[in-house]
This record gives sequence, C-alpha cells and structure tokens, in this order.
Amino acid sequence: MGLSSSRTVVSEYITRLARGTALACIFSTSVILSLPSAAHSQTAAPSDDFGSQYQTNPDAKMLLQADNLIVDRDSNTVTAAGNVQIEYDGNRLVARQVVYNQSTKRMIAKGNVEIVERDGNRIYSDEIDVTDDFRDGFVNGLRVETTDDTRFAAESAERSNGEITTFNNGVYTACHACASNPDKPVLWQVKAKKIIWNGAKKTVRFEGGRFEMFGKSLFALPAFEIADPTIKRKSGFLFPSFLYKDELGGGVRGGYFWNLAPNYDITTYGTVMSKQGFLSETEWRHRLENGSYNIRAAGIYQLRPGAFSSTTVDAQKHSRAMIATKGDFKINPRWSFGWDIIAQTDKNFSRTYAISDYSGETLTSNIYLRGLSGRNHLNINFYKFNVQEDVLKGSANAVDSKQPWVLPSVDYLYTVPEPVYGGELTLTTNLQGIYRETSDSFLLNNNGTMRQFLRGIKGTSGRLTSEAEWKRTFITEQGLVITPLLALRGDAIGISTSNTYQDPFGTANEIRSQAFRGMATAGLELRWPILFSSTSMTQILEPTAQIFVRNNEPYAGRLPNEDAQSFVFDATNLFTRDKFSGYDRVEGGTRANFGLRYSGNMNNGWSIHGLAGQSFHLGGLNSFDAADFVGAGADSGLEGRRSDYVAMLGLSNDSGLAFAARGRFDKDNLDVKRGEVEASHIGQTVQASLKYAYITKQPNYGYEKNRQEISLSASTRFKENWRVFGSGTYDIVSETLVRAQSGLAYDDECFTYSMAYTQTRSPGQDKISHSVGFNISFRTLGDIGSNISAGRSF
Repeated sequence: MGLSSSRTVVSEYITRLARGTALACIFSTSVILSLPSAAHSQTAAPSDDFGSQYQTNPDAKMLLQADNLIVDRDSNTVTAAGNVQIEYDGNRLVARQVVYNQSTKRMIAKGNVEIVERDGNRIYSDEIDVTDDFRDGFVNGLRVETTDDTRFAAESAERSNGEITTFNNGVYTACHACASNPDKPVLWQVKAKKIIWNGAKKTVRFEGGRFEMFGKSLFALPAFEIADPTIKRKSGFLFPSFLYKDELGGGVRGGYFWNLAPNYDITTYGTVMSKQGFLSETEWRHRLENGSYNIRAAGIYQLRPGAFSSTTVDAQKHSRAMIATKGDFKINPRWSFGWDIIAQTDKNFSRTYAISDYSGETLTSNIYLRGLSGRNHLNINFYKFNVQEDVLKGSANAVDSKQPWVLPSVDYLYTVPEPVYGGELTLTTNLQGIYRETSDSFLLNNNGTMRQFLRGIKGTSGRLTSEAEWKRTFITEQGLVITPLLALRGDAIGISTSNTYQDPFGTANEIRSQAFRGMATAGLELRWPILFSSTSMTQILEPTAQIFVRNNEPYAGRLPNEDAQSFVFDATNLFTRDKFSGYDRVEGGTRANFGLRYSGNMNNGWSIHGLAGQSFHLGGLNSFDAADFVGAGADSGLEGRRSDYVAMLGLSNDSGLAFAARGRFDKDNLDVKRGEVEASHIGQTVQASLKYAYITKQPNYGYEKNRQEISLSASTRFKENWRVFGSGTYDIVSETLVRAQSGLAYDDECFTYSMAYTQTRSPGQDKISHSVGFNISFRTLGDIGSNISAGRSF
C-alpha cells in the first residue's frame, strides 16, 4: 500500500463530497454529513501491494466533519475548512483544508495532511495536489509509513500513469527514529536522488543513491532495485554468503529467486569454491489448496577430491549429488499424509557441503499417514535411516550400512468414549516391521571378557502388539485417590535370521524365528493429596503408592531389542507401569513403587516442587535383571529386589531465577549413581545457565571411569541493543574443553549483527576445530554473512 491507494481513497471522498453538497448550506459551526455512496466509475481487483488500485465498497457511507463547508458556484469549487476529517470505507483523511475544483477535476488537501488507510498505512504531507482520477499528481514534503514498519520521505513526489510514483531527493529506511532525539540519524538509511516506486511491477528502484549508517555515508549505490517492502515474494538476486573449510577452500554463495506464481517458485544457488569448483543447488516449492511440497537437488564436480583424506568417502568421486523432497497434505481436517525423502550418490555429500536442512549427522527418510480425532489417533510411518559419515563402506567403524528400514511402523490409540464399568478403557496397537542389510553388533572387552552387543539383527523381523487397559478413579471423603487398573497385552513376533549371537553376559542364544508373548497386569494406585495453607504459603504433600501384579516376561532377554534400548531410571518414570522405553521389552513380575510428591507456592513469588521415591521387586522374574542383547537394564538401579533411590527438586521465582536437581542414589550408602544440577536465570539484561552432570562408571557398557561434564552459557545485554554471549562444555574426566563459543551481537527493529568464534574438540584428543562466523541483516534489504559451522581445523 502507498501513495496511489491513499490518493484513490481521497478521490472517492472528494468526488462524493462534490456530488453530495449540491444541496448543502454553509455552516458556521461543526458540520457532520452522512451520505450514501454514489456510483463510482471503476475499481480494480483488490490487492495488498503498495501502488495498487484500491477496491472500495459501493454500499459504504461517507462521514464528513469540518468547521466550515463552502460551495462556491462561481469558481465551481467545494471547500471543507477547519479540522477537516473525512471517513469512508474504513479510511480516514485529516487536513486543515480540502478544496475540490469541479472544472479542473483537481483536488488539493492542505495543512498537516494525514491519510490513514484501512490496512494501517499512513501517509503524511504538507500538501497534496492530484487529479480526481489520480493518474497524475504532485506532493510536497511527503512521508509514508507502511504497515510493515518501513518509511519513505522526500522533498516532493510525482505520480504518473496511475502506477509509478517518483520520490525526488528521497530517503528509505526500516528503522525507527530515536524517541528522545528525533534529529539523531537513524541506524541505516538509503538516500537517493530518485526513488521510483512501480506499483505494477511491485519494485522500488534507487538511482543516484548512497548507503548511510549512523549518519555517515559508507558507499555509493549508483542504481539498484529491491522488491516492494510489502511484497513477500519477488523475483531477484539474493544476498551472497561466504564460507571456508580446509577441504573446500574459500567460497562465495549467491542465489536467485524466481517468483513464478503466487503458489510456486524456484530458488537457485551457486557456490564457487577455490578448491572444489562450482556447487549448484535448486529448490522447487509448490503450494496447493490442501498442502505443499518441495523438491531440492544439488550437485558438484569436485576438482580436487585429493584435498580430502584418501580413506574417506569424500575422496572417492569427482561427481557427487543429492535429491530430496518434502511434502505435507491435508486429506480432510482429521487426516494428513506426507513425506521427507533423500537420495544421494554417497553417504556424506550433504554433510560435507552443508546442504541446508540435510547437513546433520543422521538423516531420516519418512513417508507417513496420520489421523487424529479427539483423543484417538493413527500414525503410519515408513522409515529409512541414514548416517552421514566419511568412513568407507565396509570399514570396521562404519555404521551407515547397519541402519534399518522400518516397513512399517504403525501406532493406533483408541479410547472408548463411554465409561466401561465406570472407568476408562484404552486400546493400544503397535505394528513394526524392520529390515537390515548388515547386523549391527560390536564386541566389548570388559575386564578381559569379550562381550557381544547386538543392537540390530541382519534380516527381517516383525512384531504386532495389542494392549487393552482399564482404569477407574475413586475419591474417598478423606481425599484418598484410589485408582485400580487392569491390562492385557499380547505380542506376536516373527524373525527371519539364522544367526546365533551371544548376549552381553556370555550366554549363547539362538534367535527365535517366532514367538508369542502374553502379559496380564492387575494394578492399584493410592494417592493422598494433603493441603497445608498459611498466610505466606500454600503447600501440597502427596504420598503415592503403587503395586502391579504381573506374570513373568516371556523370553526375557532372548528376543532382539530394537526400540527399548534407551533406558534411564529416574524420578520421571518412577510411577510408570512399564519403565522400558519401547515395545520390544516389557516389564514383568510383581513390583511396588513408593514415593512422595511435594509442591509449594509462596507469596513472595517463589515456587518449589519435588519428588522422591523407590521401587521394589516383590516377586517373579525381574526383567531388569534379565539382560538382553544390548544390556538394557544392567546398571539401571532396578536390577535388585530393592531399587536405588530417585529424586528431583525444582525451585523458581517470578524474576526468572530457577534451580533444578535430579539424581539416582545407591540404595545402600546413598552414593550418587547419576546426577544433574542446573541453575538458570532469564532476565531482560542477563540470561545464564549452568549445568553439571555426573554418571558413575558402567563397565557393562564399556565405561570404566566415572563421567562428569559441566556446561555454561550466558548472554549479557548492554547499551540496550548490544549483547555479548558465550558458552562452554568441559569434560572433567578427560580434562577437555569439548566446546567453547564466544560472540558479540546487535539487534533492533531494522538491523541485526552477530559474530561468533567456536572451537570444538573430542574428549581426550588434541585436534581442535575452529570456526569464525558472522551474519549481518538489514531488514527488507537482505542478509550477508558466512556459514558459522564451516570451520577450519588445526
């Protein structure tokens, strides 16, 4: 929006004013007229872009308010004078005087003219002189404020052909003027002899310009063009960026954006690197009525593969490329489907060349179908996992070839809408099919004993799990909360492999080809929330006890474990019925959990919450003492009849200060087995976080020493918009600064700048990787910077 649309509004006002005042009188006091809209000659299609024609409402009424309204039939003029305010169709014009000449068909608004359009744009001027069709006009002392908070000012402006506005000796900026000192130069601005705003092409062209920061001219801009500030999609060149990496050399990256249509476009990038040559990237994006998708491709002919180590994937080929696509579509309000798929010529191309969205160490290709209705959902996924690594295929430490295909993974949850015997009945189903080309196994030397860990089997495996859970809650008059629970679960498992493996504790096991696993659970939970209240504090103490009676886990530790390998016993899962993280393992036997929850809120703004407890294995086979092929459950704190103690505590206040501690403590001597302590503060000036983590040695997993790590991050703001920041992670055991970063940044409404230095090092190693990156962003003009993650190693 801009001068064109606002002038059209005023033209409608004055045209209606001239037609509607033929029968009006001269008023000496305030005059208010409410007039019906007259028929108007033409309107263009509505648009939100600056310089477009304005679509008015033919049924809208005009409201005119002025101290005096004068009709001069001799000069054929109509004059509204004194505190003139005209409102029409959501728009408002304010001026000291408005004169419309019916003979020349010109309109002149004088004296602190302000036009506020219905979309929020504001135009200011001392005087506006235009024809009533607004194809031509002239403005003195013009200032425009657009809805996206950009500003134009000029000594004068001319409009021609109904679509091109030329600002003479103009200024453009996206910065605010200093509130306490309006005469102080804005942070940045572009001054030009001519600024040409083309409403048809939606462009702003600067001629004879120069770029200024803090009132100082930095460099000349003889001629350049940007998209209309209100236009979010406009074809044009993108700002360049820079990179450096030892194997790639120095590089410059540039791009071009083609806005082919409102719903699809193409972006191309080209990166010239001193060692490897030219990297091309192209992305196609298409938005449809029910969703969107994109296709991205990148490729390079490496000039110097020898710049990489000869033992890496990167050094094996001249030609390398990738193609990827993402999509997400709504079938209806409840159902959606989509995909995220990548294919590349080798397993490390996207990571080596930092392809956006695909530079991570692990890539997941996925096709999915999802349905959601209230509390019920169905989720179907097909996965392929890829690890981007530089080691050659077949190497002892290569892991990419060991990654599985998941064909498919299905999760279904259904909650019966009506109560069943007064309780809630939930049905859960999981189907999982896995194919792996190479077994994922490794040997571990534990005090001279070789143990084999099997994270995934070679071949195919499938599992279908179905479970029904019923629970109901009763509350006694004394406030005791009683929740009985019943659950039935069945697992049908099929495996196609002929190999025999040895579990981590030396027992030879043949992988079964098929198995059925059934579990029945009867449980009871008792909670008694007790409220303590005083004039300064409100507290809730909640003792909790659970008991679950189950049969033993069938085939415990003798079936492959794909999805329940990550297991940590802490306060967060103390009261869960099945503490394993996935479906491949299931907790059996009779177990009781006891704990105490606490929460308190103080009138001074502080709040505190905590939980502490212990678990007891009362009978049957302890699933956590029956290690499987990955050793899940070993050293977990649950392998004995009496578990370790677990606890967590948190404090916070209204000023942003928070403390948290979590830990597992030995059941016999309270030694810390695992612990985390964290303190943080989030304020307007200072933000800081300090974390400490400790894990005692776990020889069954190959950790012969205790693990300790401390990390710190902080950011301090000074002089309103400036801040310094830094972070670091230190491995106490190996005495290694694993990662450190420091930087300086500036940010306000129109400009951001950041510069950071980062160094990383693997624990116990001498090789350090360094990187320096920067980014500068001028809002509405563009960004320029470097790839911070592309560093240099020494």
